This record gives sequence, C-alpha cells and structure tokens, in this order.
Amino acid sequence: MNYIDISLWKLAIASLLMIINIALSFVFKLALARNLIIATVRMVSQLLLVGLVLEYIFKLDHPIAVIAIALFMAAMAGASAVRRTKKRYAQIYFDSLFAIISASFFVSAVANRLLIIEPWYDPQYVIPLLGMILGNSLTGVSLALNSFLNALEDKQKQIEGMLALGATRFEAAHKLIQESLSTAMIPSINAMMVMGIVSLPGMMTGQILAGAAPSDAVRYQILIMFMIISATALASFAVIMLAFRAMFSKEHRLNLAKLKTQN
Repeated sequence: MNYIDISLWKLAIASLLMIINIALSFVFKLALARNLIIATVRMVSQLLLVGLVLEYIFKLDHPIAVIAIALFMAAMAGASAVRRTKKRYAQIYFDSLFAIISASFFVSAVANRLLIIEPWYDPQYVIPLLGMILGNSLTGVSLALNSFLNALEDKQKQIEGMLALGATRFEAAHKLIQESLSTAMIPSINAMMVMGIVSLPGMMTGQILAGAAPSDAVRYQILIMFMIISATALASFAVIMLAFRAMFSKEHRLNLAKLKTQN
C-alpha cells in the first residue's frame, strides 16, 4: 500500500480551516486572531524549511551532518525549555541544555541498538526519533524548573528554618525535588494512560497512513513511548539537581539572590 500524496494546493485548501479559529476569536472577542495567524505562518514556514533541510541531509547521508542537526535540535529544545520559565538563574540555559542533551542522546543511543540501525547515523531513523524525544523532554524540563524554582521562593522560610536547625541542603530540598519531578512526569504519564483508547499517537498514525501494518506501527509506538518517558524522567531529574546545586551553596545555604524573575 502506498501513502497518499498531499500536494501544495491540498494544503492550501486545508489552511482554510484556520478561518474557523479566527472567526471564533472575533465572535467571542478572544483577541487570538493575530496570534493564530502568526502561529500558522510560522508553523508552515518552519515545517517547509525543515522538510527541505531533512531532504538534503537524507541525501547526504553523512554522520557529521546528522550530528550537527541533532545538536542544533537539542540546543533549540534546551533554550525553549528555559524560555517557558519565569524564574531564572545565571547558568540555567547551560543546565537545561546539558540535561536535555545527555538524556535524549543516551536514550536515542539505546533505541539505536535495540532497532539495530545500520549505519548508526541513518537520518531516516535517528532524526525523527530524536525529535520526538526532545519535544517531550523540553516540556518535562520546563515543568521541572518552574515547579522547583517557584517552590524555593514560596517555601523560603520553611527551607531556611530547616537549614538553621541543622538539616543539610538536600534534606531541606528533598520534598521539593520529589514534587518537581512528579510534576514534570504528569503529561507523559497522562498520555500513556489514554494512548490507544482516547488518542492514536502521531508516529503510529503516520506509519499506518504510510502503509505499515497496524501491529508493526503499535510496536514502534510502544518503543517510542518507553523512550520518551525515560528521557523525560532523566532530563527532568538532571535539571532539578543542577538547579538545586546552583541555588544552594556548599555551606548549605539557600541563595535566592541568584534567582531573577523575567517579565
């Protein structure tokens, strides 16, 4: 079975569906029309550009090109995770980037070996798999940072009281670390709970539309979900611990002066 080709004129017709959203914005005075138009133009232009870049990389089929695009994707994910947070400290961008790169590349390497991808840099598999992992990891990192840094401010007196009574910095922040990691994992866990019943995930749907047998598509999707939730957990835990190290001194003091609020 061959996949159904979608031409540019079909996309143009489909884009008319956005008029419904814009109309609703005007009718109910949601003030979203401008943002919807900008988001639509950005999405279309970005995806078309990505399609051209990926076609070139697929034809090139060289490890340096694949590594370069993978690092670029990871860098964008790290920056995007931080931009979603309002509380920031000096090295937060580096911490986010390190957490996302280390977690996503590790999990991608494991998946590479499980699927026996030859060569290991095959862009047909490596780039889409990494993209799905990064997209979910950045959400987890963003939620983890938001939860942890906000909790430090909200519970400053409680934390400093525990430190004054002789608790170590880890003992004082242990509960906040637990809560932040739990918050970061909620979207992934919720998605797993309803997958296959309420929603059919994107990769599985794409494979079926491309002509793959549903049973094969299901196995791929299960593997992807295991990768996604593992990478999200690792990245979220890593960024929380890096933020913990940044906000607490070795002398077991809370340094909230390092924390700045972005408008």
